[in-house]
Amino acid sequence: HLHRASLLLPALETALANFSAGAAGGVVQPVRTVLPVPRHGGYLGVMPAYSAADDALTTKLVTFYEHLKDSSVPSHQATVLLFDPSNGTLKAVLDGSVITAKRTAAVSAIATKLLMPASAEVLCILGAGVQAYSHYDIFTELFTFKEVRVWNRTKERAVKFAGSVRGPVRVCSSAREAVTGADVIVTVTMATTPILFGDWVKPGAHINAVGASRPDWRELDDELMKNSVLFVDSRDAALTESGDVILSGAEIFAELGEVLKGTKPALPEKTTVFKSLGMAVEDTVAAKFVYDAWSAGN
Repeated sequence: HLHRASLLLPALETALANFSAGAAGGVVQPVRTVLPVPRHGGYLGVMPAYSAADDALTTKLVTFYEHLKDSSVPSHQATVLLFDPSNGTLKAVLDGSVITAKRTAAVSAIATKLLMPASAEVLCILGAGVQAYSHYDIFTELFTFKEVRVWNRTKERAVKFAGSVRGPVRVCSSAREAVTGADVIVTVTMATTPILFGDWVKPGAHINAVGASRPDWRELDDELMKNSVLFVDSRDAALTESGDVILSGAEIFAELGEVLKGTKPALPEKTTVFKSLGMAVEDTVAAKFVYDAWSAGN
């Protein structure tokens, strides 16, 4: 029911705007709770949310283990629980990994639609994991790029990615080569120190920074963070969880929801960064979408 993540866009745009409207928007969600698993170097995240507009109540449980010896196990695994908000009954258990991949890419697409330069021709994806595939799918469905480039630390994975997606993809041997001249850049890596540098980035480019979801992890360097206009999904989350935001001291210009509401401008003529941490209400909206589609089919 989520093979076309673009179908999620209207519901996600409404949810982002409602979140940024504060109490009036009817979205209740705390900043995620992250429990370390020190013996094994992993984390368990708990992400509950309620959306009044959708009358939907969920929580997501997500584990992330950054440097697994066994590469057949995904770094992120997730489950979404959907409840009946009227009485608390558990209605469905959903594959949270699919929902996370699709809703994250859909939110990046919303940011890109608002923030990318008018004549964007080159898309660059840094990383070749699950999020690279979901971003490629929705970006090539919604936008027309003349060239798509990919770079991954392990070149074999980049080659595999290029060989398994629909259209032509150029595999680059360095991140710098991939980024040079790109109009839209997506960073979906497990990097803990910067892999994207401001002096490589074309002025006016738009960056979706999706990895580095811990306060001491980075994907972008200080120069890029400080010399671009910074948009986030949630101010509170970015100031608690994003190493790129916290360690660079970069100033947040707006939440995406504020742009969607019309209270802050998009500024596509500037170099822009959307720091995506992912919000529980995005899982709520996506889970309800899947459940409703499944119910209608039955």
